[in-house]
Order: sequence, then C-alpha cells, then structure tokens
Amino acid sequence: MCSLSPSLLLPTRLKKPGYYSDKRSNNSSNSLFVSSRRSKRRNLSIVPMARLFGPAIFESSKLKVLFLGVDEKKHPPTLPRTYTLTHSDITAKLTLAISHSINNSQLQGWANRIYRDEVVAEWKKVKGKMSLHVHCHISGGHFLLDLFAKFRYYIFCKELPVVLNAIVHGDGDLLNNYPELQEAPVWVYFHSNVDEFNRVECWGPLWEATSPDGQRRQALPETQCKGECSCCFPPVSSIPWSHSLSNEDAKGYHGTHGEGMSTPYPEKL
Repeated sequence: MCSLSPSLLLPTRLKKPGYYSDKRSNNSSNSLFVSSRRSKRRNLSIVPMARLFGPAIFESSKLKVLFLGVDEKKHPPTLPRTYTLTHSDITAKLTLAISHSINNSQLQGWANRIYRDEVVAEWKKVKGKMSLHVHCHISGGHFLLDLFAKFRYYIFCKELPVVLNAIVHGDGDLLNNYPELQEAPVWVYFHSNVDEFNRVECWGPLWEATSPDGQRRQALPETQCKGECSCCFPPVSSIPWSHSLSNEDAKGYHGTHGEGMSTPYPEKL
C-alpha cells in the first residue's frame, strides 16, 4: 500500500482528533434530515394530487350530522328539508346540516368565501313527484374562481357522489322509512358566470347518482305549477341561488325563484 505524506492528511492548523469523523457524521446526519424532510414534503404534495385525481370515497367516520329544527323521520312533503354540506381542509371532515333552510353559520368565514366549495340541496315535490335539487358554485365572485372554472367543474362532478352518499347516510332514518325516495331524480345545478359550466344536469335516481359510474345528462327539471296547488312543495325554494339558465331559451324553460341558476351572490349566504 502506498503511503501519503502527513502534509496531505493533516490541515495546516492541527485539529482535534476526531474532527473529521465528527464533521462527516454531522454532515451525514444533516443530509439524512434534509432527505427525510424532502421526502415528507414530497409525500405531502402527493396527497392532495391523489385526493384530486384518485377515486372519491365516502367515509362515514368523517361525517358529522346536525339536525337543526327538523324531525329525523318527517317526510319532506310535510316540511321543507334542506342540506348544507361543508368540509374542513384541516381535519378533512364533512359537516352536514339538515334543516328547513340553508345553515348560514356554516358558510361564514374567509375560507368559505374564497374556496366556495359548499354544496346545498333540498327536497322538492313538483306535480306530485319528489326530487332532490343540488346546487354547486363553480365560478363568479372573485377572479380565482373564474380562472379555475373548468377545474372546479371537474372536481365537483368527481366529488358529488361522495356528497350524495353523505346525505343518504346522514339522513338514513328518513330514507329507510321512505325507501321510494331512492327513486327520486337528482337535479344538479352548476352555478357559473361561464356559459359552458352554467348548467343543469339530471343524474338519474338517487340510488344511481351516488355511484361514480351513474348516467348523467344535461336537461331541465319540470317547472312547478304557477298558481297555488297541493301537488307542489315548497312553493318557494329555500335556496336563494337563482337567476337564468344558459339553455333556458332553447328549452322554453322559465323558472321561478330558486328554479333557475346562475352565479350565486355571496352576500345572500
């Protein structure tokens, strides 16, 4: 083995024994720390991507249900029944309020006004037939929502089966007592200031709409009777998100308050 001169092995100023080994071990530990920290950051960045583009799965353990002034087993034709669903980005938990009107307390705060990711729905009886009407805010209100209108439409379509499963699970007693409600058609209103996404879709009966493979088509629901009648309820929608439909002229549809759709006004919520 060839020998190396001391001048090549030792620095000009002699360091304490073990200096290089300590420094090397410190560098090694630091590199491990940086590596683990980077891997954690990488994992954190992967989680949202998986949540956005992976399969949407409903977890009942993450659902909190609030009954606010409504009977858990009362049939919707008797009293208005409205759902307000929000989720927390911190806990990843869903909160479902079941009440006679929108639960405005869930929609307060800066985060909700920025993200506008709430979903509201109500049961309606139109000409003797029950149906569930679901409303989602796609864009309008501030430029960030407008910028990502197409992406938000995609995400809402992907996550709506989870929302509907949350409603079915949270209001399970009602649906168990009135199983015919599973056959009620689900109408989804996408509110947007972009015509392409300002639309109404029929997602089929409730049991089918809860599946990510359900059939969906752009259509318009039947309108309520213009005068007083006993076959339509409630006479006025409890969801104040109304205006005009981008396809109402083509279909000859003229909705009353709550039946049309457009960009919801945040100050009303």
